Amino acid sequence: MPRPSRPADAENRVATLASAAYGRLRREIIAVEIAPGSRLHTRQLCARYDMGLSPIREALSRLSSEGLVRQSDQRGFVVTRLTEADLDALTRTRCWLNETGLRESIAHGDSSWEEAVIVSFHRLSRVPRFIGADQARNMAWDAAHQVFHSALVAACRSPWLIGFCAQLFDAFERYRNLSAFTAAARPGHVDEHKAIMTAAIARDADAACRLLRQHFELSATLVRQQLAFQSWEAMS
Repeated sequence: MPRPSRPADAENRVATLASAAYGRLRREIIAVEIAPGSRLHTRQLCARYDMGLSPIREALSRLSSEGLVRQSDQRGFVVTRLTEADLDALTRTRCWLNETGLRESIAHGDSSWEEAVIVSFHRLSRVPRFIGADQARNMAWDAAHQVFHSALVAACRSPWLIGFCAQLFDAFERYRNLSAFTAAARPGHVDEHKAIMTAAIARDADAACRLLRQHFELSATLVRQQLAFQSWEAMS
């Protein structure tokens, strides 16, 4: 005879489904597979992911807390739009927080932190950024890139700061994905990351932070150039 379902079992199932929906929606939003400004219809998402309303609503609430989704009384949930003003604010905030995290990591990181930074750069430098004749983005490079930047701030002694830096990294990925970089757009990216890594493990905080800031600002500049022939107003 089957065991009766308990309230705790139902709650765990909803939480598991919500996590799955959150992860899938988050990936699609960051990859710009769901366009900025798109309305997210809960009923359509339920059908698409084969889930009930509760896990979908919970997933949307989590995405809203991260700024990837906005809630409107009139329109429900909408994917946050991308604007030039937001790109500027995002870049400034990335610089502020990541420089603080890097400076603190340089001051307090041990040999294990140094090793993690070196290894993450080594892996990043060996993975091609684009693949195939059509120069498609390499997901393995994207993952290695995130690991490298996470490693830089990992010894800052603040899980809050580490989490915010990761959130800002993903927010910028939406702009990077929308701008459709090509290999020619950033030929010196390996040298940029190497210079940051070298300064960090040399414990030269001023140089490392300056190089990291330049790296972020150049990324934003390239995004603007790639999007020069698109209308920001169309996304706002």
